[in-house]
Amino acid sequence: MTYAYPNFLIGLREGLEASLVVGILVAYLVRTGNRRKLPWVWAGIGLALVLSLSFGALLTFTSRSLTFEAQEAFGGVLSIIAVGFVTWMVFWMRRASRQLKGELQGQLAAALDAGAFALALVAFLAVGREGLETALFLWTNTQAAGTSSGTGPIIGAILGLLVAVVLGWLIYRGALKLNLAVFFRWTGALLILIAAGVLSYGVHDLQEAGILPGLNSLAFDVSSAVPPSSWYGTLLKGIFNFSPATTWLELVAWVGYLVPVMVLYFRPYRPAAPATPNPRAESHSPASA
Repeated sequence: MTYAYPNFLIGLREGLEASLVVGILVAYLVRTGNRRKLPWVWAGIGLALVLSLSFGALLTFTSRSLTFEAQEAFGGVLSIIAVGFVTWMVFWMRRASRQLKGELQGQLAAALDAGAFALALVAFLAVGREGLETALFLWTNTQAAGTSSGTGPIIGAILGLLVAVVLGWLIYRGALKLNLAVFFRWTGALLILIAAGVLSYGVHDLQEAGILPGLNSLAFDVSSAVPPSSWYGTLLKGIFNFSPATTWLELVAWVGYLVPVMVLYFRPYRPAAPATPNPRAESHSPASA
């Protein structure tokens, strides 16, 4: 079950984000006396979940129908895309979490004026974005774990999502107080660490496909000290995607991603100061003339 831990974390964090979004949407409609319009919100959420599951199934069936080289190229490219999406999501959540509630409520207020279909669309887009990102990253991380992982990654993802739903419901009901800033900050750092391993795996896939060079140019090979079949080898592979035989290009990708991204992530965040009007510009504006 070692391989379940990364996907559990991914499912927990992404699922809690989606649960909080749903809670904000539902609470706003209830508070504004629009409870009768909740079925439209649930319809949009349901469609978003169907889209996310279909996307994951499409990735799985597509990869199985390809040749070995095409599978490696497909997995490598998607791994790099997934790392890009997750990195963007982690930084976006760090920056936008303070305004997320207000933005969603503003969208809902506009949707209420536009009609029921607009409500479903807001819910679909808000949850669908989270769902597609989650499906892509879970799929690439499961591929990185390899066939030896069995059902561990799938079980981990399901457990993480279930725990996230329960936590989201408890927060919505006011039964649980969770420091979300601390939670998202440290789970974001762990996701960056996992993403570095997925990126390294993606580079290795592209080397296997013959797209990138250096497949036989190893930076180190500690297979004798860390056998892949050992418990600690399995632990390192399952959590960090560590490969005992790592090429130079994989190592460069791992370090070149992890170090600068971590530095930027933990750099103190300074919100942009609101623009101050220019007195001189105002004195020459048409309104003041």
